[in-house]
Amino acid sequence: HTHHFLSPTSSSVLPLSLESLSVNHVFALALLVCSAIVVKLLVMRRRGIRSMEAFPGPPAHWLIGHVKEFRQDGHDLEKIMKWSGQYPFAFPLWFGPSLSILNIHHPSYVKTLLTTTEPKDDYAYKFFIPWLGDGLLVSTGQKWFRHRRLLTPGFHYDVLKPYVKLVSDSTKVMLDKWEVYGKSGESFELFKHVSLMTLDSIMKCAFSCNSNCQTDSGTNPYIQAVYDLCHLVNVRFRVFPYHSKAIFHLSPHGYKFRKAARIAHNHTAEVIRKRKEVLKIEEEQGIVKNKRYLDFLDILLSARDEHQQGLSDEDIRAEVDTFMFEGHDTTASGISWIFYNLACNPEHQEKCREEILQVLDGKDTVDWEDLNKIPYTTMCIKESLRLCPPVPGISRKLTKPLTFFDGRTVPEGRPIFQFVPHTKQTSLFDPLRFLPENVAERSPHAFVPFSAGPRNCIGQNFAMNEMKVAVALTLKKYRLIKDPQHIPKMIPQVVLRSLNGIHIKIKPVENDL
Repeated sequence: HTHHFLSPTSSSVLPLSLESLSVNHVFALALLVCSAIVVKLLVMRRRGIRSMEAFPGPPAHWLIGHVKEFRQDGHDLEKIMKWSGQYPFAFPLWFGPSLSILNIHHPSYVKTLLTTTEPKDDYAYKFFIPWLGDGLLVSTGQKWFRHRRLLTPGFHYDVLKPYVKLVSDSTKVMLDKWEVYGKSGESFELFKHVSLMTLDSIMKCAFSCNSNCQTDSGTNPYIQAVYDLCHLVNVRFRVFPYHSKAIFHLSPHGYKFRKAARIAHNHTAEVIRKRKEVLKIEEEQGIVKNKRYLDFLDILLSARDEHQQGLSDEDIRAEVDTFMFEGHDTTASGISWIFYNLACNPEHQEKCREEILQVLDGKDTVDWEDLNKIPYTTMCIKESLRLCPPVPGISRKLTKPLTFFDGRTVPEGRPIFQFVPHTKQTSLFDPLRFLPENVAERSPHAFVPFSAGPRNCIGQNFAMNEMKVAVALTLKKYRLIKDPQHIPKMIPQVVLRSLNGIHIKIKPVENDL
């Protein structure tokens, strides 16, 4: 019997040895694959470190880099400010073993980067493409150049002029809704109100749509979709495995992204569909366009290049998606932070109010001519944009090596991120920094809220006008008061938001004498 159990042909022994052999094989294979991946990551890491040799920066984990440092808890920007103080000019941040982005924060470095025609960095911006298509924000090369040229007439001051009244109307709807807070004196969250106002404005101005989005009840689905999309683009950038299309697609975040993108696309598709219908009826009935002015959508649909070629349907949708988002979310951020900063600085708020009341002289609407007559208010707007930039950074990818004024060079293929920080010494709200004589002493690249160079913001005049109108009418009607119970926690999520909202209290101006 003993012999039988020891026999190599024993049927009970053979499967066991095969099983252990296959387990060992699988284990050895898995070990080999893991080792190969680790070796590859280490090689990529070493190559990355070599390319950033000239730029010391904060210590990073070999695999996940600085990802864990950014907790999205309202302190991320402080961390970047701190590092900006420790590493003058620039420092690298790592988002995985091999993806390092050089953060630049000195005017001379910013100038070197922004005066080039380098394309947008495809790491950060490619995650926008499923949502915004190949529109002006993300397109590159000849396509970007052609679109920029075709769309520039849409931002001529003759086109922008009639928008001032439309923005005034939208602002007044918002301020009427605020009467309840003016009476009760209770604190309320600004960003959602201002987002609806700027969406209402871009719909009226650029697309001649009276959306009633400010007075409709419930959460606006498009605004919620934009909020979700910004959050998910941010998550995708920070979670290294999500850089893979397949992994992101299969994840719950990927599902949520597609759902939100569908809502955003349906919103813009409906705007285009309605306009095409109107144009078709006008054409059939031979109606001459009797609208007072051309809007952005007219210009998009009728734009022709030197070969008489217009924009394709896909191009039009991408630009409408881009401008619908860029035209309301960035200005909503800008206006909300301006209101917050004015609430925190009542003496500057009072100076703005005096100037505004004098210029408006009893009118309840801002006119185009008034916009250049409020210099102190304009300086306060710029100071808020400096402290709380609605777009906290921009990035480029190098197609050739770039050498800075101090001789340090970044090799081609590397992404560079230009962050818009301020140091502790400059964290005080001081609009006098923008007096002409003070501006003249600084590099023009020390303050670039709308970027600079060939790819600067095409809509910056529209944005500045909208901010001026909103601030003027708001300060005419209400005194903005800081709420010490709710201090906002800044968080960059494509645009600068607050983790816990932006809260203020208000008091009607005529009741507080």
